[in-house]
Amino acid sequence: MIINFSELVPAEITGFKDGDGTLTLRKFEDKSNKIMLFTLPPEASVGVHSHCGNSEIIYILEGTGSAFDGKSWTPVKAGACLYCPEGETHGLKNDGDSPLVFFAVVPEHHL
Repeated sequence: MIINFSELVPAEITGFKDGDGTLTLRKFEDKSNKIMLFTLPPEASVGVHSHCGNSEIIYILEGTGSAFDGKSWTPVKAGACLYCPEGETHGLKNDGDSPLVFFAVVPEHHL
């Protein structure tokens, strides 16, 4: 299967996971996975949240920001891969001057 994100209708979401600002999301979803492309403008964030019944893998494609790993915030930039195991907490914010673009996969663990 090929997922062409440029052909998916973008959704603009304000306060994603209780984060700040409005982000753009293109998403493919089935019963096993959510596969997503996010664009966070400067000062926007994905709020700190926990994963129960799933995990998340994030790959930063463009921009800079900070990632929360359940303990502290760490700077991230293009090329960084973030992993949040099931039962853990994380968040991501764009504290840079340009859009933070990232790819995320959320596999469901209840299968």
